[in-house]
Amino acid sequence: MDLWGVYLCLFTSWALLEVIVAGRDCLVAGDSCSSDETCSPRLRTLRQCVAGNGNMKLGPGARSQCANAVSALLSSPLHGCQCKRGMKKEKNCLSIYWSLHQSVIHGLNLVESYPYETVHKDYDYVRLASITADSELGMTTVNRCLDAAKACNVDDTCQKLRTEYVSICIKPTAKSGLCNRPKCNKALRKFFDRVPADYTHELLFCPCTDTACAERRRQTIVPSCSYESPEKPNCLTQMRICKADYVCRSRLAQFQYDCGPSDTSATGCKQDNYGACLLAYTGLIGSTITPNYVDNSTSSVAPWCSCSNSGSQRDECDDFLRYFSDNICLRNALMTFGRGSDLQPAPSQSTTISLGHSNRETKNTIAPETMATAGNVLDPLIPTQAMNNELLVGPVTLPSSSQPSRASGLTFQTVLILSLYFTCSATDTKHLWDNTA
Repeated sequence: MDLWGVYLCLFTSWALLEVIVAGRDCLVAGDSCSSDETCSPRLRTLRQCVAGNGNMKLGPGARSQCANAVSALLSSPLHGCQCKRGMKKEKNCLSIYWSLHQSVIHGLNLVESYPYETVHKDYDYVRLASITADSELGMTTVNRCLDAAKACNVDDTCQKLRTEYVSICIKPTAKSGLCNRPKCNKALRKFFDRVPADYTHELLFCPCTDTACAERRRQTIVPSCSYESPEKPNCLTQMRICKADYVCRSRLAQFQYDCGPSDTSATGCKQDNYGACLLAYTGLIGSTITPNYVDNSTSSVAPWCSCSNSGSQRDECDDFLRYFSDNICLRNALMTFGRGSDLQPAPSQSTTISLGHSNRETKNTIAPETMATAGNVLDPLIPTQAMNNELLVGPVTLPSSSQPSRASGLTFQTVLILSLYFTCSATDTKHLWDNTA
């Protein structure tokens, strides 16, 4: 095999990987199922089941038909398919995913996985440092929040989308004089989905040592439009609204999975990945459960909602809020990022990291926000120091081998590529050895 043969072998390997990855896309899997005469009617039956109208369209044997449809589709390409956060037709992709999974996994508090592909990322601190190096000249204390704003202004995409969402979120409507919250939230989601985490995380999670810095950080998402309201709604109401929306439901599932707390892990996280936790947190911004800093005197974060008037569901509501206010994984992720990296602490390191976190009913210690204050989030030169329907499908217990694994797909793809690579290399080496012999 000559050099061209090696190239052809490697090209074939990558092409095969692309086919495998495409096969896990829920849009592709949905199209494949819809065009299959066996899969298509089962998918149609399942959609009627999860929509809650199966009794009318499927008749008295609805529950049995739904259960059979689920069992059959678990062996189809639909099971294990995924979507990309911020992709085109994201909602369509997620609707295909949840058509099957909301019949299998009941309740967001029991989520074992989520629809999105795993994103493996590292922060480019060297690149950010080079962009903002000039700001450190003559300064005794590095101000990462100021540097983050300057770095964003240098990057075309970050600067454009940041200016876009701020201008939308501070613009009053002609009728009410208030902002257009849906448009504001859409622009925020666009910013956090399309701008690299190197920039968005520095803007949102930069460490502060004074209230002026903390207030600027709190204003990053223009909370007067995207976050606050005259009264706090009930958290369970907000969560129900979220669960009825495919995108919000998926973002919450990702947050609960990647920020799941653990008392036994050295990191405090079940998944041992601070970067993934922070990425999942930003995915909630622009939804009905948008989280933000609750004041400018602590690093406490929470959605704008309350557990008062929760009645017999108070415990469920408190559990939801504690995922933000008393979550060791999220606290450690925020603190570790504040130290300049998202590296995980070694097992010998202490993980008792304390951030000021208070009850969600704590009143903000800030002055009423004005349009001018909101507009200042674009100014980098602030002087600071450093579903209600009953499902027809009952609980389905999946065998452990059938649960989607975040690592298995990557491992399989990696092993496949490496095996093909070494096969190509070994063949070429043997060919060269034979020629020299």
